[in-house]
Amino acid sequence: MAASLLRVLTCGSVDDGKSTLIGRLLFECGKIPDDVLHALERDSRRHGTVEGGVDYALLVDGLAAEREQGITIDVAYRYFETERRRFILVDSPGHEQYTRNMVTGASNADLAVLLVDARKGLLVQTRRHAKIVSMLGIRQVVLAINKMDLVNFDQGVFDAISSDFAELAEPLGLEVQPIPLSALTGDNVTRPSPDMHWYHGPSLLAYLAGVEVAEDRHARAFRMPVQWVNRPDAGFRGFSGTVASGTIRPGMRVNNVLARTSATVSRIVTMDGDLPEARHGDAITLVLDREIDVSRGDVLAASGLPEASDRLTARVVWMDDTALFRGRQYLFMLGCRTLSGTVTDIAHRIDIDTYAELPAHELHMNEIGEVSIELAQPAVFEPYDVSPELGGFIMIDRLTNATVGAGIIDAAEHIARDIHWHKLDVDKRARSTMKSQKPAVLWFTGLSGAGKSTIANLVEKRLHAEGRHTIILDGDNVRHGLNRDLGFGEADRVENIRRVAEVAKLFVDAGLIVLVSFISPYRAERMLARERVEVGEFVEIHVDTPIEECRRRDPKGLYAKADAGQIRNFTGIDAPYEAPVDPEIYLPTIGAPPEVLAERVVDELKGRGLIA
Repeated sequence: MAASLLRVLTCGSVDDGKSTLIGRLLFECGKIPDDVLHALERDSRRHGTVEGGVDYALLVDGLAAEREQGITIDVAYRYFETERRRFILVDSPGHEQYTRNMVTGASNADLAVLLVDARKGLLVQTRRHAKIVSMLGIRQVVLAINKMDLVNFDQGVFDAISSDFAELAEPLGLEVQPIPLSALTGDNVTRPSPDMHWYHGPSLLAYLAGVEVAEDRHARAFRMPVQWVNRPDAGFRGFSGTVASGTIRPGMRVNNVLARTSATVSRIVTMDGDLPEARHGDAITLVLDREIDVSRGDVLAASGLPEASDRLTARVVWMDDTALFRGRQYLFMLGCRTLSGTVTDIAHRIDIDTYAELPAHELHMNEIGEVSIELAQPAVFEPYDVSPELGGFIMIDRLTNATVGAGIIDAAEHIARDIHWHKLDVDKRARSTMKSQKPAVLWFTGLSGAGKSTIANLVEKRLHAEGRHTIILDGDNVRHGLNRDLGFGEADRVENIRRVAEVAKLFVDAGLIVLVSFISPYRAERMLARERVEVGEFVEIHVDTPIEECRRRDPKGLYAKADAGQIRNFTGIDAPYEAPVDPEIYLPTIGAPPEVLAERVVDELKGRGLIA
């Protein structure tokens, strides 16, 4: 019988000794080749932090930046085995700015070794890592109280930290094994410490070799996200992916969850030939007995089917410098499928010191919160506690493609099950046909004082004179009513534009030409507004006026107040403006009267076929 595999995450605050501990484990288990050991001794003299000795952290800290700074930046994986067990050790970074890397390391771990510096006790990052470990379904934790040699192996220090952590771990549902050790000297790493006779528990390696970790992924129902539709020729069509859970055999019935179609497995194909059975973790290609519609990102399942919903509740770890706001669109990567979606609500954030749930309108870097998500299309999922593979996701910034968040799904939002679109007999086409015009959104954007409202007003007067049905949504006017509850912070600005985009869509559905005059400083929100209507119905108009000219005009006296510090978060002064990259209409205003610019807009609309 093959030795069982244990995936161990090491985490904790920066400089608590994680890399040193892993290096010491590898050394003590005799898993360092002679040439690597010689290189380690050489590098210890050059880069090491241990005077006159071997710096075992250098075995793991492979990046040049890590060696220079003496910290772990990337996630490093190390493999070794004993007679009783095989191990994958995951060394995750401790520094706060690399929390995203720690989440990556924790996502596939069975057990966590959470290090604490005996001199410092529990830190904020210790609490954050404990919360993330719990959130990602890891229940067994070794509290490795390291650097005991620097506190003279004092039992009182060990007992105090163990007691504090036990109080912290109880509401998180963690099972904790505290172990006092010194990664530098090897005390209690692989053998009992001669300097801690008061400790009667196992060494770290002895505990890891013997601990039993629940593993039931084979016993769960079969699930496989489809990574690729494999069709090398007209005679073969299979669906490739990695089995997320359960067991599959030829003759079993599988369902495409979204399409609600089913077929019987006729073959399980691999590079090494057909298999009689495939289990969790196997990379396979399924051949079915009949043609059914299956695409990349679909989920094949047997037994009770997972849910599919476009509205979810989830817990998110935010990883970006720019805060998470309600209403801003992101890409959500769920398994093999990437969908556009919006965070519609932030229920609360977690106070990392007390784990209390606090009201929140936004999440900042490294904060954890519960959110509601609306996706552009339904996604197949299971709660993360049931299936990490179908219950986890990452969030991607649509403009930069940077990973900005990671989350776990709790459930479908209940409201989504009870609200359905009501089909109307009189639709947008019927309304616009009656008005003899094509509906559209003319979105004027630019700095305060650029001339947006003036030009939009002149364009509407011209369209009205030609018998067009129009309406203007002006930034100041809307804030007197619909958006009077919003301030001018970044989160409220995002919500301001989200609401206006929804209202503009309703007016487009009514067959109107909608002129929107808002600063709308963020590209992401203007993109959101564009995607609320059909292709060709959105015209972005950049009214480009240099800020020096806007300040000179200052029709409302706002720049003077902003310069005097009387107004905060003023666009162009202490809040950013992200200019359009490729607007449909570009209006530089210097030297061009508003009347001329308005005529240019009308001519452009005629050239695009929006008006005759």
